[in-house]
Amino acid sequence: MSMLTIGAFARACRLSPKALRLYDELELLRPARVDPDTGYRYYAVEQLERARLVAWLRRLGMPLAAIREVCALEPAAAAREIRAFWARVEAETAVRRDLAWFLVDQLEAVAAVAAVPGKDTTMLELRYSAHSDRGLVRPANQDTAYAGARLLAVADGFGPAGGPASSAAVEALRFLDTEEVPAGNVLNLLEEAVRDATDAVRDVADPEENGTTLTALLWTGSQLALVHIGDSRAYLLREGGLFRITHDHSVVQSLIDEGRLTPEEAGSHPQRALLLKALATGDPDLKLHDTRRGDRYLLCSDGLTSVVPEHRIRELLTAGQDPEETVRSLVDAANAAGGPDNISCVVADVV
Repeated sequence: MSMLTIGAFARACRLSPKALRLYDELELLRPARVDPDTGYRYYAVEQLERARLVAWLRRLGMPLAAIREVCALEPAAAAREIRAFWARVEAETAVRRDLAWFLVDQLEAVAAVAAVPGKDTTMLELRYSAHSDRGLVRPANQDTAYAGARLLAVADGFGPAGGPASSAAVEALRFLDTEEVPAGNVLNLLEEAVRDATDAVRDVADPEENGTTLTALLWTGSQLALVHIGDSRAYLLREGGLFRITHDHSVVQSLIDEGRLTPEEAGSHPQRALLLKALATGDPDLKLHDTRRGDRYLLCSDGLTSVVPEHRIRELLTAGQDPEETVRSLVDAANAAGGPDNISCVVADVV
C-alpha cells in the first residue's frame, strides 16, 4: 500500500492538514496509519477519492454530519442525496433572495419619497371577493374562505371536525379586518393572531385527527403580510405573469424539492393529499410582500389547484372580469373538471 504523509495527502486532495486532523477526530476520514511514537498521520493513495469527495461536498456547504452519511452510500444513492441537498439549498436561497429584493424595493421606495419634499403618497386599496363551494363529490364543505378590506383568508379543514377547524382558524383572524394595521409591526401582529387561531383550532378539534391549512394576507395599505401553512396556495398575477408566492407543506412537494418527483408526477401520486404541516402541528411561513397598483391576488384551496392547471388559472385571472366574476369562473372550472374536493377561492385586486 502506497502511503503519503499528511502534508502530501493534503496537497493532493486540496484539504488542509488542519481539516484532515478534524476529520480524523470526527471519524469522517481516518488515516491509514498513525505512527505510535510521533503520532504522525499517514494516508493511503486509495483514500484520495474519498478525501476529494469530502472536499467537494464541503465546498457545496454540506454539513459534516450529512457528508458522513453521503460517504457511506453507494454512488447512485450518494448522487440522490447530493441532488436532494442542493434542491433544499436552492429553495432556501430563493426565500432569502425574495427577502433581499423586498428590502431593496422598500428602501428604494423610502429614498424616492424622501428625495421629493412634500410628495403625496397615494394609498392603495383592495377590491375583493370570496366564495367556497362543496364541489361535486364531498358530502360537506370543510373549507372556509373570507375576504375583507384588510384580511383575505382560505382554510381547508380535514378530519371529522375539519369544518369547525377551518372556520375557527379564520374566525380568530377576523378582528384584523376591523383594525388599523401599522406597517411597522404587521408581521408581529399577524404572528400573534395566528397563535390565537392555533389555540382556537385546538379548542374545537383534536389535532391528532383533525386540522386545517391556513393561507392569509393582511393588508396595510401598501404591503401585504402573508401567513401560510399547508397546501392551500396564494398566487400573484402581475403584468400578465402568474407567480405562486407560497410553498406547499406536503409530502409530494418535499419529494419535488428533493428531485425525487416531477411536478407532473405529483398530480397522480398516491400521497398527494398528505401534509407535512398544518395549523396547530407546525410553524407557518410569515413574510411581507410588496404590492403595486394593478396586482391581482388569488388565494385558493387545493380543490382548485388539484384539478385546474396553472395555465388555465392564469387565463381565468386575466379574462378581464371583476373579482366576484373571476371567483365564480374559477369555482366553475374546478367543478367542470369533476369537482372531487371542496373549492375555495379569494380574488383581490390592488387599485
